[in-house]
Amino acid sequence: MLILLPPSEGKAAPARRGRPVDVAALPHPGLGPLREELLDALAAASGAPGAAAALGLSPGLSDEVARNVHLRTTPARRAVDVYTGVLYAALDHATLPPAARRRANRWVRVQSALWGPVGPTDAIAPYRLPMTASLPGVGTVAARWRAVLGPVMTGLAGDGLVVDGRSSSYASVWRPTGPAARAYVAVRVFTEVDGRRTVVSHAAKHTRGLVARWLCEADRTPRTPAALAALVAEHRACELVADLRGGWFLDVLTPAADPAPQPSRGPV
Repeated sequence: MLILLPPSEGKAAPARRGRPVDVAALPHPGLGPLREELLDALAAASGAPGAAAALGLSPGLSDEVARNVHLRTTPARRAVDVYTGVLYAALDHATLPPAARRRANRWVRVQSALWGPVGPTDAIAPYRLPMTASLPGVGTVAARWRAVLGPVMTGLAGDGLVVDGRSSSYASVWRPTGPAARAYVAVRVFTEVDGRRTVVSHAAKHTRGLVARWLCEADRTPRTPAALAALVAEHRACELVADLRGGWFLDVLTPAADPAPQPSRGPV
């Protein structure tokens, strides 16, 4: 089982003390050169005038963008403590029972635009970098990741299900192809009003966090898309729909008043 999540738009403030990120200690050492390249390019871009706008971020995030300059010396925190917002509040890693927490640590990977795929306990520093950004000397961040992620993600997926809760820009960097696509399930979220289904955006993050939590808490590991849908159906109405590109969509119906405790803050 591989559960893919996007990074949160907001990030926790840097820790007051502690060791900085050790790039060599992050999982998948083969991604180290690209991580180093992105770190250097992001620091240079973030120190230039108008950095927030150049990264596709709002001017109100200028102070957070300025922190990118010091990422090599910023104290690191566990990824699950860096990422905040409704998705991670719904997953609520800290309150998972021990066995479920171990499963989450094995199965969940966050698709970071800076650090690549990281697990809940991997040590990273909070940053501001959208996957859609373009960095001087690097080009589009998504394209750079797309060029190297295939073997890593294929290895992570193995022969199990891939449950994709990422937003479109993050999902664009990798999805299984060929026969492996039969085990790929992208989670979509709808609400229903007067018999009509409507795609939801912000509340979808909450629901995708819940789906990840339900999978980690379950007393069985689904091996097929149908078994996955059956497990989620114990919590929410859902439907498995074939994706013409290969794989499946799991369409989850969420109540119109599904909790959304934190407002969206724009791009990461």
